Amino acid sequence: MGTLTYDSIVIEFDDRLLAHLQIVIVNKLRRRESFAMSWRDAPEVGDGRSTIWLDPSIPIYFKFDGSRVPAINRDWVERLADSAASSHGLVVMGEDGELTERPARLGPVAAPVPMGVVVRTR
Repeated sequence: MGTLTYDSIVIEFDDRLLAHLQIVIVNKLRRRESFAMSWRDAPEVGDGRSTIWLDPSIPIYFKFDGSRVPAINRDWVERLADSAASSHGLVVMGEDGELTERPARLGPVAAPVPMGVVVRTR
């Protein structure tokens, strides 16, 4: 499971799904477009729905658990991009076009520390 960190929100996604979301999200933000992203929550985090508003002025961080880049399904990217361009915003869906369950947890996140940097606390 990888994570998408946006402001103080951490959303966990399967690495393959996250790679496809990253393509769509980065393309929209690169064009300075703001948009909503929605997903269905897993039962362990309330079994509801969640939506965030993505804006180019707020940093976003993608963290993948696996080291290999998954194969990209162009049809899936196109479906996600079409969704992102709609009035509903980007609706997280699986490769089959069905809504997916992805747990989300809220809270502040420590910024990642670059390799070779030593962080000292007092």
